Amino acid sequence: MNNRIATILSVVFHPLIITTYLFAILFLLAPDLVGVSALELPALGSLLLLLFLNTFVAPSVVIYYMYRLGVIRSLHVDSLQERRLPYLASIIIYAAATYLFRWQLRPIGELAPQIATLLGSATVTLLTVASVSLFWKISAHATGIGGAAGVLIALLVRYDEQELLTALMGTILLAGFLVSARLQLHAHTLAQVFTGFVAGVAIGILTVYQFF
Repeated sequence: MNNRIATILSVVFHPLIITTYLFAILFLLAPDLVGVSALELPALGSLLLLLFLNTFVAPSVVIYYMYRLGVIRSLHVDSLQERRLPYLASIIIYAAATYLFRWQLRPIGELAPQIATLLGSATVTLLTVASVSLFWKISAHATGIGGAAGVLIALLVRYDEQELLTALMGTILLAGFLVSARLQLHAHTLAQVFTGFVAGVAIGILTVYQFF
């Protein structure tokens, strides 16, 4: 894998957008498990767009303005010191989105509380990465894709949702490529990506078994 491909993978599967990808998979393949089986495709698309705006666009805009104002030197946020404020902002936005989808958007909160549960899980994942990043550069990419894999594994095993098997296999394959990309770019060590992936999987599995 060359640096160009590694960079493309790192951008396309940025940790913040993995949440949207996971919801898209669940909406299409297992809508009953996330409480949206009663919604038509246009409504699902609108809901996914709202999630995308809250979990990717909003934190990305904040991080971009941090860059423009000189708070951070790079949009890649490579150094431990520069990671802190972007992570804090992202955690606040994700926590607000969790609250919004559970208690403010009442129809969604009552019909599909699982959405807020998964957003809460993503918030905990971000908090975990931010906490570890105070002293060690754990991989957010690996943690994010690990979280998605953990949710899919738990849903497949607990509810025997065979429709998710192909998606799970694809996610695990993608995780291998994404981890390789981060190593290729010398963004992390093997220990940092491995720890991130395991932490993400653990949080995803615990979320499903404890709160679904």
